[in-house]
Amino acid sequence: MAKFYASDKSKLRRFDPLLLAFTSILSLMSLTTIFSGRDVFGTRAFLMQLAMTLIGIMIIIIMSNVDLSFIIDRYYIAIFIISVLILVYTLIFGVAPDNGASNKSWIAVPFVNTMIQPSEFVKAAFVVTFAKHLEIVGDKINKIVPLLTLAIHAGIIIGLILLTGDLGVALVYLGIILVMLFCAGLKLTYFASGLLLTVIISPFMWDFLAEYQQKRILVGFDPDSDPLGYGMQQIISRRAIANGGLFGSGFSGGEVYKTLYAADTDFVFSTYCEKFGFLGAVLLIAVLIALLIRVIKIAKKARQKHQLFICAGIAGMLVVQTIENIGMCLCMLPVVGITLPFMSAGGSSVLAIYIIFSLLHSINAEIQKQTRLY
Repeated sequence: MAKFYASDKSKLRRFDPLLLAFTSILSLMSLTTIFSGRDVFGTRAFLMQLAMTLIGIMIIIIMSNVDLSFIIDRYYIAIFIISVLILVYTLIFGVAPDNGASNKSWIAVPFVNTMIQPSEFVKAAFVVTFAKHLEIVGDKINKIVPLLTLAIHAGIIIGLILLTGDLGVALVYLGIILVMLFCAGLKLTYFASGLLLTVIISPFMWDFLAEYQQKRILVGFDPDSDPLGYGMQQIISRRAIANGGLFGSGFSGGEVYKTLYAADTDFVFSTYCEKFGFLGAVLLIAVLIALLIRVIKIAKKARQKHQLFICAGIAGMLVVQTIENIGMCLCMLPVVGITLPFMSAGGSSVLAIYIIFSLLHSINAEIQKQTRLY
């Protein structure tokens, strides 16, 4: 136990204060938005968000005292196997969310009357194991065999997620993978070849998508083409954002978000904008950008390759989820069920994002320790 957990009380201060500050500000924004709409969302949504936020902060404190490299070096294969087993279990026993979709990416938790989305938690495990895999491959990344092993690693995880029908989460994983491969030194010719291959096989892949997924993608770029069907959600979202104006309707204001499905989860950005306006949206995006910059700065200080790759993966996740979520709220991108980091309500998404960012605090603590040693 002493090998990977620090008992020195002074090490409790080794978590990154700026990183914690930015994530706490985002959580405060989320809690304020959800609490202000408790008449619509219910008090339980607020209490769940608050509880998961507090648990997430506790996890950060714990992880800042954990020797992450020790765990990764010895247990990365076990972590990967457990991740695969979790996704297989979800594929077999998963249930569909209560939104009319047919994807079975949730698991009912007995005795507590709630559901969790395992793929959200597997993100942390995937980033860790893929980072270690990249470190092992090293300079051989542009050779065929090592690259194939990486493709198999990623393909198993993404394939299982796609089999459950969760296209949105699979896209986030793809973004994570691409950023990590780029930072690991994969040649641009591979990216160009992958893009060309995607264009070629896209017509064939289209037939494998469920009908509701196809309609969401098509209507997502032009919601007005189906205003009473798949485009209705985005049209109401756009109306809520516009209704916020410059300064917003206020903490107790706003009416449009009350008619918006998933106004506290996938479309929380729209709810937030209606209540706090354009200026509130600018502040929110500024904090997200500041958080991204902080992740990049931690990555630049990394002393081991897997530390750099973990930071890269988390940065990729943050960028993809933020762009897609805000884009779909603004009627610029299709609705694929992606949450806005730290803002969207939901026990799985909040706790999972805190677990993922706790890895950064652990890396920051290791960097400080290694800097003192050298």
